[in-house]
Amino acid sequence: MDLPSIIPVFALPNVVLFPGVPLPLHIFEPRYRDMVRAAAASHEIIGMALLRGEWQKHYEAAPEIFTIGCAGKIVNVEPLPDGRFNILLHGQREFTIRRHIFDKSFRQAEVAWRVGGHDVLGPARRTALTQLLARFLGTDTASPAQRLLQDESLSDEMLVNFFSYAVELEPLEKQGLLEADSLVARAQRLGEIIEFRLEEQRLTMKRPGPDRCH
Repeated sequence: MDLPSIIPVFALPNVVLFPGVPLPLHIFEPRYRDMVRAAAASHEIIGMALLRGEWQKHYEAAPEIFTIGCAGKIVNVEPLPDGRFNILLHGQREFTIRRHIFDKSFRQAEVAWRVGGHDVLGPARRTALTQLLARFLGTDTASPAQRLLQDESLSDEMLVNFFSYAVELEPLEKQGLLEADSLVARAQRLGEIIEFRLEEQRLTMKRPGPDRCH
């Protein structure tokens, strides 16, 4: 898929998108309604970026955002009677912002797209990550997350990216995962975070619960 060099950017304080992952969004602000209409009428690509710093002070203008994000392709748009939208994005690829553009009601950016092939974790690394995630997610082997972990047809890319998105972590931790320069590096970083959380649980006598994946 050819990706455009200039894309609209939707900045949120708590959402980090990853390639291959679906992301439902409810669009209600007028500037982002404009963004959806413009993207839907052209390349259907929207870049997701995480707000940073004291973004609350400048939210209505141009708050600071992280320079690395992930773009999604609009795969469904549901217009609502009052002008709002429900949309579904499908994660495509990571990008780095080269230049911010503010000539419309919504933020745009000139971006550089990540290039490279699909990494392979290898059986040992995949098994180690799967076991860590299974321990973190709890003992309910019938849960959707646990069943997904045991699905051998799931690609390495989807395994790492889906759980980087879905596991209950802080937004900054997820941003760190997104910024990893390869799938192997992302998997290693995810494993380190999960190991740290498991050690926290052990020290505080907390048990993994069923709500660690959303």
